Amino acid sequence: MYNWLKVCIVVVFAFAATGNEEATPAKLLFSKQILNKYLVEGMDIVIKYSLFNVGGTAALDVQLSDNSFGPQDFDVVGGQLKVSIDRIPPGSNATHVVVIRASKYGYFNFTAAEVSYLPSEDAAEALIGHSSEPGQGAIVPFIEYDKKFSPHLLDWVTFAVMVLPSLAIPFSLWHSSKTKYEALMQKKQ
Repeated sequence: MYNWLKVCIVVVFAFAATGNEEATPAKLLFSKQILNKYLVEGMDIVIKYSLFNVGGTAALDVQLSDNSFGPQDFDVVGGQLKVSIDRIPPGSNATHVVVIRASKYGYFNFTAAEVSYLPSEDAAEALIGHSSEPGQGAIVPFIEYDKKFSPHLLDWVTFAVMVLPSLAIPFSLWHSSKTKYEALMQKKQ
């Protein structure tokens, strides 16, 4: 009976606590990540944008834009750098992935992307936020990357062709002397 009374009191306090809360406006946490381990000229670079709504209401008319990848240095292979999302419900997230390709090598400053959204349905002014910054990244030339990570099949074939005479000539000399010695041994028997 005593445990039953404790359960009833906890339930009453739980309902009282949830009934007094006002809906807090939407608040978006925004991150930008480069998912590649190596950034290489002429190869795909995957960028992931993550939006998390930690507020109590839905974020409306979410506009995501990233201006850090200029068309003179990068080509967009997949996805878009400017995205519109109708709403992000409270306590949920949204992700967007863009695939770009670097047309030059060198050091590039990957700056923050920008997001604007309405924090509630009756909000007149949009809030503007910025993502986390990946910072400066080095895009290496494809030739350097290929030197380190290619299987070098042509190099191994060339090495085998060059080593073959130094192995084949001693083997043929040994084989000829062995056959001559075996022929002499059979004549003596």
